[in-house]
This record gives sequence, C-alpha cells and structure tokens, in this order.
Amino acid sequence: MLAAYVAEINPDDPLAGLVVGERPEPEVPDGWVRVEVRAAALNHHDVWSLKGVGLPPDRLPMILGCDAAGVDQDGREVIVHSVISSPGWTGEQTLDPRRSLLSELHQGTLAEQVVVPAGNLVPKPADLSFEEAACLPTAWLTAYKMLCVNGGPPGSTVLVQGAGGGVASAAIALGAATGYRVWATSRDEARRQRALELGAEAVFEPGQRLPERVDIVLETVGAATWSHSVSSLRPGGTVVIAGATSGDAPPKAELTRIFFQQMRVQGSTMGNLEQLRQVVRVVEQTGVRPLIDRVIPLSEAADGLAALAAGEVFGKVVLTP
Repeated sequence: MLAAYVAEINPDDPLAGLVVGERPEPEVPDGWVRVEVRAAALNHHDVWSLKGVGLPPDRLPMILGCDAAGVDQDGREVIVHSVISSPGWTGEQTLDPRRSLLSELHQGTLAEQVVVPAGNLVPKPADLSFEEAACLPTAWLTAYKMLCVNGGPPGSTVLVQGAGGGVASAAIALGAATGYRVWATSRDEARRQRALELGAEAVFEPGQRLPERVDIVLETVGAATWSHSVSSLRPGGTVVIAGATSGDAPPKAELTRIFFQQMRVQGSTMGNLEQLRQVVRVVEQTGVRPLIDRVIPLSEAADGLAALAAGEVFGKVVLTP
C-alpha cells in the first residue's frame, strides 16, 4: 500500500528522511480494526516526528499521521481517534503517562490503510466530507478541549494567539460558533483578515495592547507570545497552553503578574474519545466546518509537509490516498 513514512531521522533537514512509497498492509491485532483511509490531515506532530522528536531510530520505518477518516471493515464511515492508551489503563486517556499517538508506537494514518483499537472509532456524520472529518481528531479536538473544557464558559472573551495554524483556526471557528467573543493575533495582515472571516470579532498584531483584558488566552505559540498572553489576561483569568511552536523558554516567566493577579495557567493536551464525540456533535449542530487550506494526493505528501513546516498554510492540509 502507498504510505508516507519516516525512513531515517534528520533533525537539520527533516524532509530528507521522508519516503512516499510502498509499505506492507498492516496486520490487525486482536481487538483492533482495519480502516480504509479516505482522507488524512497533516499536523506539526508529523514535522516533529521527521526531526526525531518522540520517535527514536529503532522504531523506523514509521508511517506518519495522526488524523484520518475512512471506512471500517464493516463498511461504516468513521473518524479515527489517535490517542492510544497503554494496556490496562482505565482512567482519563490523556493522563495516561504511557499513552501514545498514532505514528509514535503504532503506524500512522498517512497511508491507504491504518489499524486502530476498535474503541477508537467515532461515526462520521453523513453530511461531513471525509476531508472535513479528517481535520477533527487532532487540531479541532485540541481546540475544543482548550476552549470549552479548560478555558471558560460561552460568553467569555478569548484571545487566540497566532491565527492561521490548525489549532488556532479551529479555535476561532469553534469559539464563534458556540457563543464566545473571539479575538485573534497574527503577524500577517492577510491572516488577520482570514481570522475575521472565520468569525473573530477583532484582530491584532502580535504584542499589540488590547482594548480590554480578556477572560481566556489560548496559547500555542509559546515563547514569542507568552508575555503578551499574560499581560492580556484580566485578574483571575486563564491562559491555556497546548503548544509552543516558537519555543518553550520565554524571556520572562511573568511569575509576579501571575500570582499577584491570581491567574490560572492550564495545560491542555489533545482530548479523549468522548470529547471527540462532542466535537462531532458541535460540528453537526452548528454547521461550522474545518477550514482546509488545500487537499492534495498522498503521493504529494512531501509538498504538504514542506508548506506546513514553512508556515505557508492557513487551516489544514489534507491528503487523499
């Protein structure tokens, strides 16, 4: 079967280790099922994997990809939940210290087929395309958990840092569709305009002083925006962190402001199976849809990953086998 996989680790030139070629069809362990992939979305996790982050050489070759929608062995249209709990774990999936994502311990979704635990499938709504459905399991699930689970109630004013990324664009669209007052930042004027089109009420340049302080900040950029995130929060507000694409070592930790103004710093990672079901329900009920930057064949995975790594996309890049 055709697949996009990591053949070797090259931190300095990640795409040099990528191969798009034939791999054996996966075997199906007991309790797992085979899914014929109809669409798979890219994430920055794929770029990190190519750099060897969380993927040691002894696990290679490893098929990339966390997100997929397709058809299971019984002919049902499904969405794949990519969080794999460790054997015997019965608690909250994302708190399992030995959990993994597809493409870390188990082969990923950038292929014609993928095998997953039988319990990791969510029915795909008929009016949601495979391409749209493939965007939900990582970026949209992460944004939903940041905003609706770890952030605050609808009606809150939320600042989304770095409009344009998959999680940030999902958060803007989800927030606008579910009753939040959404503001967003971006270095690029065109991206700020796109954020308004997605439903943001106002947009700002990075570091720009806001008209008022916000209830929630959704932070995926990291070091470059951390001080602005903290200074933009009202006393008692919450900054939710789910990534640090610009690095995890800001020039100032802002500890004095955080404790004096009694702010809450909340980490947030992916989401569990029930939260993915909730995302699907929100999409069904509100009519909001993922923003797709481009849909390209799986055979052109290198082009999609290069665009993602260069920050040249707004929304999601989707591959179709």
